[in-house]
Amino acid sequence: MLDFLKNIFSKKEPVKIIDSAVTAPLSDLQIQSIKSMTISRYEPVQLLVSTGQSVGHQRELNEDCLFTLSTSISGNTSSLPFGLFIVADGMGGHQYGEVASHTAIRSIANYVMKKFHNSLFNLPSQPVDESLQEIMQAAIMEAQRAVLKEAPGSGTTVTAALALGQQLTIGHVGDSRGYLIYNDQKMEAITRDHSLVRRLEELGQITAAEAAIHPQRNVLYRAVGQGEALEADVITTPFPVGSYLLLCSDGLWGLVSDEDMRKIVYNAPTIQRACQDLVAAANAAGGPDNISAILVQLLG
Repeated sequence: MLDFLKNIFSKKEPVKIIDSAVTAPLSDLQIQSIKSMTISRYEPVQLLVSTGQSVGHQRELNEDCLFTLSTSISGNTSSLPFGLFIVADGMGGHQYGEVASHTAIRSIANYVMKKFHNSLFNLPSQPVDESLQEIMQAAIMEAQRAVLKEAPGSGTTVTAALALGQQLTIGHVGDSRGYLIYNDQKMEAITRDHSLVRRLEELGQITAAEAAIHPQRNVLYRAVGQGEALEADVITTPFPVGSYLLLCSDGLWGLVSDEDMRKIVYNAPTIQRACQDLVAAANAAGGPDNISAILVQLLG
């Protein structure tokens, strides 16, 4: 063997290596058999992500902003999907609403990714010192400072989700929403609107039906960039394999009921089609506002 290698590298002309492997196209029967297979488990565990957005039918400017980033580190003993997903809705009627939403998203994404850069990409990996909740809280406060500086007098909602394995950490301010849609097709809101009307509903002063048509339903009492002090909701919840995470602005959930959104997601052949169908449904209902949606599925 040693003499053979010496002969190869001593020759000036390239040596032809004969490969005995033979490829052939699959038959129609084989392809149909693959298509009909029931896949009980996906390897590696991974995040499927899609987005949908529209300016709507009655606005000239899109003040919504989206951010998605997902990756995974998979090997022989473990698979770690990682994702950061953010929806921000610049407050309509305020100067620089679109600047506020873009500034908030860039600030949050920059802060979170700096925290995770070493643990994701350094060898050997370095653990993150803070808890995920502390990181999310600090990221939103960083967005608050940036919006106050870059777009004074404006404001924006923020709903951010940090996915790490089968765990979600949600940071939330305003009335964009986060939902989980489970394997049994049950849909649950995992954020709480910081709106005047929602507060009245929680206090029992108005009904859900009255809240849906209340003339002040878009008035927020908490938003990024509004006031020096800011309190964000930060929660952690399981992200079951096979379930969906939906983040959306009020341009979607304000026009399309939770039940209709759930049906659209489950009836669509792909999550890409589901996102487009959600946006189309909001536009079909009049599209008075900007519409944004992020749909994430955890497969494993």
